[in-house]
Amino acid sequence: MGVTLDNKLVIAISSRALFDLDDSHQVYINDGLDAYSEYQVAREEEPLSPGEAFPLVHKLLRLNELLGGESQVEVVLLSRNSADTGLRVFNSIQHYELNISRAAFCGGESPWRYINAFGCQLFLSTESDDVRYALDCGVAAATLVSNKGGGSDNSQLRFAFDGDAVLFSDEAERVYKSEGLEAFTASEQAAAKKPLSGGPFKSFLAALHQLQQAFPASEAPIRTALVTARSAPAHERVIRTLRAWDIRIDESIFLGGLDKTEFLKAYRADVFFDDQQSHCESASPHIATGHVPHGVANR
Repeated sequence: MGVTLDNKLVIAISSRALFDLDDSHQVYINDGLDAYSEYQVAREEEPLSPGEAFPLVHKLLRLNELLGGESQVEVVLLSRNSADTGLRVFNSIQHYELNISRAAFCGGESPWRYINAFGCQLFLSTESDDVRYALDCGVAAATLVSNKGGGSDNSQLRFAFDGDAVLFSDEAERVYKSEGLEAFTASEQAAAKKPLSGGPFKSFLAALHQLQQAFPASEAPIRTALVTARSAPAHERVIRTLRAWDIRIDESIFLGGLDKTEFLKAYRADVFFDDQQSHCESASPHIATGHVPHGVANR
């Protein structure tokens, strides 16, 4: 039987998310592809600086050490570079001793078409169009928003998720957008015992939950939090939905419209996923933030 990535948590990362390629990208913008290629080849022995997703990837790969035995987390590199210009990226991976061995270098074309072929459960990129294509393919995906906060110094890997249009479908948010808060609250109370449909990150949360099962709850190296603008009485449907899915989430924070940033800082999130651009822009100076261009807020 051939090698497969079945039964692993597979995360695809773009080269510009993993490493800081802003300088070389500016060469491409200003001077074209030939100048960009010359720039990268001339510097292929110079390690690139870490990018937005580097701290997250470092912690993800560390999970394999904690789990022991055969690795259960796989990070795959997807890049618009050619293999020739991408050599600097792989040299940088080796420099930082990241256990990343699989990649697709697409020579200027979008790499999103390889996401399902690799069996990825999450795709992180700085290219919003690629992220939208991945979401259309049924894969959790987010556009990383520039941040200066870096990763948390906590050894635990902490994920934070918005609820509607991220973990859950946008069915409730559509009511809020079209009819207002009062109608939303009434609708959610009436449907409190009816589980919400899954959103684009449901499967990724389930995969994290599966990894968490290898550890006692108090010792798990992964922690998850729901950080939502909902409040009581709209909380009940969310709680019952997670119960129906049989998916554990460690912390649930119902903010009733309060700004999420201070709560994300208090939780010490490594990464936060939200469908609303304004929430992402508020959090991104402090926490690595992924915008999920899905649902009614992005139409």
